[in-house]
Amino acid sequence: MNGKSMHIVVLGGTGFVGRRLVSRLLSDGHAVTVLSRNPAVHADRLLAPGTVLRQVDVYDPAALRAALAGADAVVNLVGILNESGDDGRGFRRAHVELCQQVIAACRDGGPQRLLQMSALNAGRGGSHYLASRGESEAAVKASGLQWTLFEPSVIFGPGDGLFTRFGALLRLAPVLPLACANARFAPVYVGDVVEAFARALRDRHAVGEVYELYGPEVFTLGEIVKLSARQLGLRRLVIPLPDLLGRMQGLAFDFVPGKPFSSDNFRSLQTDSVGGIDGLHRLGIAPTRVAAVLPDILGGPDDKEHRYTRYRAMH
Repeated sequence: MNGKSMHIVVLGGTGFVGRRLVSRLLSDGHAVTVLSRNPAVHADRLLAPGTVLRQVDVYDPAALRAALAGADAVVNLVGILNESGDDGRGFRRAHVELCQQVIAACRDGGPQRLLQMSALNAGRGGSHYLASRGESEAAVKASGLQWTLFEPSVIFGPGDGLFTRFGALLRLAPVLPLACANARFAPVYVGDVVEAFARALRDRHAVGEVYELYGPEVFTLGEIVKLSARQLGLRRLVIPLPDLLGRMQGLAFDFVPGKPFSSDNFRSLQTDSVGGIDGLHRLGIAPTRVAAVLPDILGGPDDKEHRYTRYRAMH
């Protein structure tokens, strides 16, 4: 685990964090295999040259065991922010059942090194999302494997589900009703999250550790939206919703395809995502501030695309 080249299998390697982590692991000299149930779905998500992409049903125990055989480490990044309906079954399948399958495959002749993505506040609060994250953490800790857990706050970077998502909404809507506007976050840069995984992988002292990953600044959700609007040069009215209306907004979106918001999101946002023990500092990583990256995420008011958007809005 100290500078040695390894064969690493990544689950969730085609996602927002996964693509960047795969690229980093390859640049560190590791061999990387990404498992996907349907690689064709991810054809537009270019993986770094040298990545081995294998079609595997990760919920099939035999297929997963075969895919992990001979690997030195496995990284499980699989996660969802919303499920179909609101009964917790989707979260348990993605976070708990899959994690248990990975652990079983590792125990049955697979790699003994496991790096598991979780979330800040795992096991706390009243949401299915956080409950399932906490349950998967308990399984990892009891696994007997050489595990490391990562608990990020909301992750930001180009193409994220935070500034990018709100930027798209702000371009369309002059008025934005916002549930949980006072919910607090310490957003962590995706590059810092990737660095944390890369460092922990080669550090034997990271085995058995839980790293809270959060940035140096705390924002409310309302402040994040207003910051996005300023970066885009847009004047927008952000209306904080009382909790009752926020709950109703979540209920209204529970069964909408794509789920821009949900009842479980509302419940998760009742617990501030700000951290307590700085995992980036423990790993020797200087955190990235939002202002350093926001222009790369959203562009700015002088960008050609945004000038054209404003032109269309005026005519």
